[in-house]
Amino acid sequence: MDGYVVSIDGSSVPADRAATEQALNKGNLLWLDLHGVDDDALAMLRDVFGFHPVAMDDVGEFGQRPKAENFGDVVYIVSYAATSVLGPLTEVHAFYSERFLVTVRKAGCDVLDQVRAQLAVTGGEGASGTRPVRLIMLHHILDSMIDSFFPPMSDLDDQIDGLLERIFVSPSKDELEDLLRMQRWLVGVRKLVSPQRDVMAALLSGIVELPGKTADSDPYLRDLYDHVIRISDLIDSYRDLLSNGMDAYLSMVSNKLNEVMKQLTIIATVFLPLSFLTGFFGQNFSWLVSHLGGLGAFLILGIGSEVAAVAGLYTLFRRRGWL
Repeated sequence: MDGYVVSIDGSSVPADRAATEQALNKGNLLWLDLHGVDDDALAMLRDVFGFHPVAMDDVGEFGQRPKAENFGDVVYIVSYAATSVLGPLTEVHAFYSERFLVTVRKAGCDVLDQVRAQLAVTGGEGASGTRPVRLIMLHHILDSMIDSFFPPMSDLDDQIDGLLERIFVSPSKDELEDLLRMQRWLVGVRKLVSPQRDVMAALLSGIVELPGKTADSDPYLRDLYDHVIRISDLIDSYRDLLSNGMDAYLSMVSNKLNEVMKQLTIIATVFLPLSFLTGFFGQNFSWLVSHLGGLGAFLILGIGSEVAAVAGLYTLFRRRGWL
């Protein structure tokens, strides 16, 4: 069993069944943070906390959509935190009641580690008004997880700007790969942020009732909901920018192809009269052979006509703006 048992005073000890039962019985258990769930952890969650069998089935299966469900006096919440731009998201399962707060995560989560470190520095959380300390702790955790999306979104904004600049200078397959990778990451984030927004709305509206929630808690829940809305709006904005980037990439590639075709067409057009002249004077008629001869005829009719044809086409192309 890997994790920490955090007490009301902010101190923490490695998680095990004995330490958890002792803190729970004394009423000092503020937060139990488990890193992954093995058989011992599942047995402790089932026997010590008495979680609902449906919740026990869900806590061992990661890769779920964000959700919030009531199981008697316990609220089960699945939420996500961001790690880095284009990086994976961290899934966190939380069980909240007025007596305890339990979080379960499969992988490392820097956000929760920072919350626990800050809690140790400040010496624990005190009650604020009629809000229970564990509800304050739940707000800090959810707020930190939601706010973890803002730095990656800011980095993504910078990357999109750089990508668009490179596309307008010289589009290549590298820019297309970067663009598609950003689009895939945004689609994955959007699939999780949208239901996470619904979770915050359910907690705020009371569809999912948080134990101990009072009118004093509403501003904090509204703050969480507002942050998720902002993240959702940023995702939609960046999706539009990437869609515009894809259109710009296709347009630049098409323009580049048109330029190449234009150059080839000009070359073919220049050689068309030259081919005609060389073919005409290359006819094996006796009149041409007997009447056209000498250096002057060669320079005027042979070379001169071809030079005149090229000069005439060049003048025409310049006047029409093709060169």
